[in-house]
Amino acid sequence: MNFHGTEVRQKALTLLLGGTPNAEVARRLNVPLGTVGYWKHLDRAKRGECPGKHDPKCPRCDDRDLDDPAYSYLLGLYLGDGHISHYSEHRVPNLMITCTQSWPGLMNECEEAMRTVFPDNSVCRVRRTGCSNVKVYSKHLHCMFPQHGPGKKHERTITLEPWQQEIVDTHPWGFIRGLIHSDGCRITNWTTRLVAGERKRYEYPRYFFSNKSDDIRKLLTDTLDLVGVEWTTLARGSDPFNISIARKASVALMDTHVGPKH
Repeated sequence: MNFHGTEVRQKALTLLLGGTPNAEVARRLNVPLGTVGYWKHLDRAKRGECPGKHDPKCPRCDDRDLDDPAYSYLLGLYLGDGHISHYSEHRVPNLMITCTQSWPGLMNECEEAMRTVFPDNSVCRVRRTGCSNVKVYSKHLHCMFPQHGPGKKHERTITLEPWQQEIVDTHPWGFIRGLIHSDGCRITNWTTRLVAGERKRYEYPRYFFSNKSDDIRKLLTDTLDLVGVEWTTLARGSDPFNISIARKASVALMDTHVGPKH
């Protein structure tokens, strides 16, 4: 095993302080690159120049400002297609929103919302077959999304905290967009009708939202009521999993504030 004496270490620090890159110092002195980096770290720590611990502030714990419109949208995405997990090898949990590759615009909006709500945290995309997981890491995810819990969302009670409900009431369209962008869609329906005695095909747009959770569907329909959008429940068999928006005026409102996925 090679041990590098004080003289070699001092030469390395002199070069480093003079601006010589770590790799060049390692080459000149025939010292492993990792050793050079370790010496540099110890020297910076001794002089009090090491950066402080990364500790982003939380709107709930530290009263940091929160972008309410972005949060309202991200909350809708989370309730639809998101979940929080904590891998054993990671220091903090992550929020993951699964987005189909067919909708690159949606992935961009999701990532932008995450970066806006968590401006000091790590956000990334992990590509999977047919989809991408947009992820943000933060130790405060449980503070920001108290709906997290064991098991599937439709198997447990989902209610908003008063502070979340206030944000949704103030920025309802962001919340609706998030839910529709996750578990909803805009489609073209068709039917037939008699025109001058002749049966003709008639097409019309419709929004759908499908979710097994009674609580999440009610959060959507309560918010739709708030903005004046008419809706109906369509049962799939005996299960009322689908919310339909088909009235012309209501579809027009949705087109203005939500629109199709892209």
